[in-house]
Amino acid sequence: MSLTPRQQQVLNHLRQQIDATGLPPTIHELMEAFGWASPNAAAKHLDALIGAGAIEMAANKARTIQLVGTRKRPDTLELPLVGRVAAGEPILSEGLVERIVAVDRWMFRPKPDFLLRVEGDSMIDDGVLDGDLVAGKATPDAEHGQTVIARVGEGITIKRLYRRGRVLRLLPRNPAHVPIDPDPTEDFAIEGVYCGLLRRP
Repeated sequence: MSLTPRQQQVLNHLRQQIDATGLPPTIHELMEAFGWASPNAAAKHLDALIGAGAIEMAANKARTIQLVGTRKRPDTLELPLVGRVAAGEPILSEGLVERIVAVDRWMFRPKPDFLLRVEGDSMIDDGVLDGDLVAGKATPDAEHGQTVIARVGEGITIKRLYRRGRVLRLLPRNPAHVPIDPDPTEDFAIEGVYCGLLRRP
């Protein structure tokens, strides 16, 4: 693998960022780091590194950059961090993959399919705090008492499910918040069940 000095600088920066944060930089972060005025300059250097076999990435998605030779181990999962989840009032879910997060496979039961970032404090009595990354198993079904990730209208929220007969409520775990009673006329669906969480120190 033969790189120009500038390409090597970019590769070194990618490695430092991934080692420090666990995440590759975005295109705009690369532009800021190297003083590039256009995203095309960043894309050109990334394309050169791909061509040299130094990195791999999904098309036009810098957050998916992976250094060649540092693939995930068999005991890891790569989970997409998608949209947001409110622990409080539902907020709009963007439905976009922000980045891929590698986690140890044994950390969660059941095996999760995605991560969502918590906003709010309505689940603090269950130890779910603002800023946590909640792991969810994608499923439309859940039992009474399970913590679920649900779509209410155009928002996504995490709550404790109350289901008795035809009565369905989404219960907060903070007395400062009130339950959510889904309106039969609005869009409602269980998107997944809670598997655990990640919290940065």
